[in-house]
Amino acid sequence: MATTIVIIAAALVAAALVLGVVLSRRPRSATPPNEELVRAVDEMRSKMDELAGGLSEALERAGQESRRNRLFGELGTSIDLEELMDRVLDVAMEIEGIDAAMMVVERQDGAPAVVTRGMTDQESARPPTSGVSGALPGTITVSYRYGRDRDGLDADLIRGGAFVPLMGRELRPVGTLSLFWRTEAEPGTQQIEEAETLAASCIGAIENARRYGEARKLAETDALTGLYNQRFFQETLRREVTRAHRYQRKLTLIVFDLDDFKSINDQVGHLAGDRVLAQAADRLREAVRSTDVASRIGGDEFAVIMPESAAEDGEQLFHRVHNSMRGTALGPDEQRLRLSGGIAELLHGDTPASLFERADAALYRAKELGKDRADIARAGEQHPDPGSRDVDR
Repeated sequence: MATTIVIIAAALVAAALVLGVVLSRRPRSATPPNEELVRAVDEMRSKMDELAGGLSEALERAGQESRRNRLFGELGTSIDLEELMDRVLDVAMEIEGIDAAMMVVERQDGAPAVVTRGMTDQESARPPTSGVSGALPGTITVSYRYGRDRDGLDADLIRGGAFVPLMGRELRPVGTLSLFWRTEAEPGTQQIEEAETLAASCIGAIENARRYGEARKLAETDALTGLYNQRFFQETLRREVTRAHRYQRKLTLIVFDLDDFKSINDQVGHLAGDRVLAQAADRLREAVRSTDVASRIGGDEFAVIMPESAAEDGEQLFHRVHNSMRGTALGPDEQRLRLSGGIAELLHGDTPASLFERADAALYRAKELGKDRADIARAGEQHPDPGSRDVDR
């Protein structure tokens, strides 16, 4: 590509020199110029315009190819799955004729990862499909037709799509790369082949990112309850406190503690006590919102970070968890599981440690008031025994 540009540029320069020589040799007289000379000059100018246009197109193609090569080279540099998928779609959107794209990658557990580009909220919520259930047998190209009324009103409707399967080791499907266009002109064979090359090129990076995600989840998850562990809780609390202060957002922390858990262990045994903890974690997981971060931070102690939330939201969460615990029976006498909670809303000047200390102090007060209840933290208070909690201060 670089050699072609040099050749075109040299030809353009040569043509300019020839035209300059021709013009310089024209007689400086009032007599009309020779028609043949005028025709030759016009042809020369036309060729120069063609050469200039060719050079411009070559430069544009070279720029696109350089950008695409750079994006291809960046595919293997990320081990975060969503970031990698974003980079794949960056390359996909460089393919001629492609107006929108979507990438779906299956996770080992949980919902698949989905990233879109150039799609409306409605299209992302209900994306066009290939019409084939299960794994795709190969690349499928689909054209979409709409009713006349809608077709006339929506000029930017998706007119077609190419669905390229992402095949991992042993030809196991790991996801799909979907490319869409909004014009009647369907991308040609070359564009489809570029999409297939892109899909094949990113498979290794996808599998590495999936393995990294699995290992990271194991490192961040409490093995008994499946909730996040204390280390992840501390990191997230630090990040969310910084974010809330920077953007003046609300943030609430609630700390839960199972009441009389030592007597529960004594009554039903440690293995049964572990099952109780797992049941409590399930109830907590069912009650929190998708934006909340629920963690196990101690033996029988849990915490939930609630972004964009006030203390009243923390109270509502406690009541949801408290009510759900009523269905958890303990021991032969079928006593219900009870818990206490401390709620603290982020205040100006709070650090992650001070926010936790205020929630912890509210929990301690709830215990003193008779347990099986929650209390809201006050400004400036601390736990009566600051050394009794193993937290990041």
